[in-house]
Amino acid sequence: MTASSSQGSASPGNQDVHKDPSPRRRDAPQTEGRVNGLVLLLGGVRSGKSRLATDLASRSGRPVTFVATAEAGDEEMTARIAAHRHQRPAEWATVETPVDIVGALRSIQASDCVVLDCVTLWVSNLLTVGHTNDEIRDLAAEAAEHAASRGSPTIVVSNEVGSGIVPTSTLGRRYREILGVVNQTWAQAAGQAYLVVAGRVLDLLDPDELWETVH
Repeated sequence: MTASSSQGSASPGNQDVHKDPSPRRRDAPQTEGRVNGLVLLLGGVRSGKSRLATDLASRSGRPVTFVATAEAGDEEMTARIAAHRHQRPAEWATVETPVDIVGALRSIQASDCVVLDCVTLWVSNLLTVGHTNDEIRDLAAEAAEHAASRGSPTIVVSNEVGSGIVPTSTLGRRYREILGVVNQTWAQAAGQAYLVVAGRVLDLLDPDELWETVH
């Protein structure tokens, strides 16, 4: 885990990824600014979710720490990281942590607004270093629980990868399924969850809210 003043692949396993994820979603704590508590932004590639996360953090009225999980493994990723850095204000602090986001979140000032971008690469990195599905689910629950309890805005970005074609490889199917479970874990802990499509935003209702609406 490295810090600064501005800002893969996987291995197979046989663990069950269909267990009910945790923790349960809770009401967001009230904070200053436009963003409250834990906010999850889901979307596809180039959907506008990272730009929205940056915009929301800028409106929080707080110092911002950006938690980056990407590693510059090739030229394309290096260029993508550079583009994301260019979108962020220079005064933001950055913590680069491909694996230990729990430690990163604990190291950040409680009053800071946090942007975590992204869970997608974090899960890939965990698979790459050999974590089992059960371990990844537990780490996601721990990280989501801590983020939701911070009291200051925490904006988390992740990809929704379950709507495309079924991967042909065992590894690809494992990754898609465990990421779906991890996304559910973050959504259940979040006070607000949104799907970002073509730069537009859809509110994702908690199932309990849906039952209240239809009854």
